[in-house]
Amino acid sequence: MNSIAPRTSGTAIASLVFGVLSWCVLPFIGAILAVILGHSARNEIRRAPPGTIEGDGLALAGLILGWAHLALFIAAILFVFFFLGGLAFLAHLVH
Repeated sequence: MNSIAPRTSGTAIASLVFGVLSWCVLPFIGAILAVILGHSARNEIRRAPPGTIEGDGLALAGLILGWAHLALFIAAILFVFFFLGGLAFLAHLVH
């Protein structure tokens, strides 16, 4: 009986790598790539015959890191515009 050893998805590995890099070296671009590659890897793994491609956990970790970074990035932008912009508006009213 020929059994083929499952291979790990290279796209899933890349998603995890870019997810980690988004927190260290490539702040915004790494997060975008982690999310895109993570979704692509999960689709690749689901469409393959069962047991032939592994790495769903790696892709999921890359997705979580990427989405978390993007959420914090958006929260920081909203903070700058609403809170600091509101302070600037109030300072303008006082003068």
